[in-house]
Amino acid sequence: MKFTRRALQSAIALTVLGAMAGTPALAQDKPKVALVMKSLANEFFRTMEDGAKAHQKAHAAEYTLMANGIKDETDTAAQIKMVEQMVAQKINALVIAPADSKALVPVIKAAIDKGILVVNIDNQLDAAALQEKAIQVPFVGPDNRAGAKLVGDFLAKGLKSGDKVGIIEGVSTTFNAQQRTLGFQDAMKAAGVTVVGVQSGQWEIDKGNTVAAGMMREHPDLKALLAGNDSMALGAVAAVKAAGKTGKVQVVGYDNINAIKPMLKDGRVLATADQFAAKQAVFGIETALKALAEKKPQSAMPATVKTDVVLVTKDSK
Repeated sequence: MKFTRRALQSAIALTVLGAMAGTPALAQDKPKVALVMKSLANEFFRTMEDGAKAHQKAHAAEYTLMANGIKDETDTAAQIKMVEQMVAQKINALVIAPADSKALVPVIKAAIDKGILVVNIDNQLDAAALQEKAIQVPFVGPDNRAGAKLVGDFLAKGLKSGDKVGIIEGVSTTFNAQQRTLGFQDAMKAAGVTVVGVQSGQWEIDKGNTVAAGMMREHPDLKALLAGNDSMALGAVAAVKAAGKTGKVQVVGYDNINAIKPMLKDGRVLATADQFAAKQAVFGIETALKALAEKKPQSAMPATVKTDVVLVTKDSK
């Protein structure tokens, strides 16, 4: 009888231990998705993070989210380290807005080699660098060139052929900065407007301010400043005010962050483009989750998933 009772107790204990051991296994079945962004000092990426967190909260049973971003737009080394840390935490998928289109490719290749699915958002990775590493990474995001052309075309309506403008570019090694500059140039060329210079404001308010002030000093007859993002546009607006040229030098941006909205209303900023930061992160996450659910390898994921970009002006609803 004693033996039977002991056997019964052992069986119960084993069942309880089995159930306890099964709980983490169930938790591990839920994929871990890492979202790595550029500078969280930029409102655009804070909006992106908020959108991702809201999506995870609404789909808490489906996946866990780890989100982080660098402090400085140009701190590529910090972002590489961040990806390595995420990989060490055994993530299943990585959704990344790379600070540099080429420099992040080797660490992304290392993640893919470990079986992690990678999705690229916001700033497209360099095609040649990806080809060199023999990897394919889907890009989820807008057509930056087309978006910038929308903004440039709107600005051009108030300019005359021969007028002079300056372009404040983002970090010059990033694909989206290059594409936005090309879109601005497409619009200016079509309108016969002269681009007197393209200088990097590194996506930041202070740098944008310095570049804008320098361009206006060098070209006193400058009619407009086209900024590759709204942070640099904020810096340009301050430079225009300091130069006593409010209303004489137009400013346009890109991103439609909240800080730019009162400036659109009162005319300090003529136009921007909305590329829906929160949606970009969500589409990236959903692309990764779909591939995980379908057990698709990296090479079988879609090459691109286009997201919207729209012109925003004072009269936009």
